[in-house]
Amino acid sequence: MNDDKGEGVAIANLIGADGCSIVGWVYCWTTGAHAVMWDVHGPKPVSEIRPDLTAEQKQEIAFDALTRIGSGDSR
Repeated sequence: MNDDKGEGVAIANLIGADGCSIVGWVYCWTTGAHAVMWDVHGPKPVSEIRPDLTAEQKQEIAFDALTRIGSGDSR
């Protein structure tokens, strides 16, 4: 993706439950919005974000929900 054309730029990696695999990325759009893009295997539980994001950015991408993917806890 190319920020010059109004697209998103990857700003962080989503790290899987194993603590080392990358399962997705956090993108920042030219509008300032943030979004998650998963790898080809789809959503997986996330243990952390590298580099870490601000509390506001984590709230925007629903980080707490990303850590519960597949747990059956839909809150």
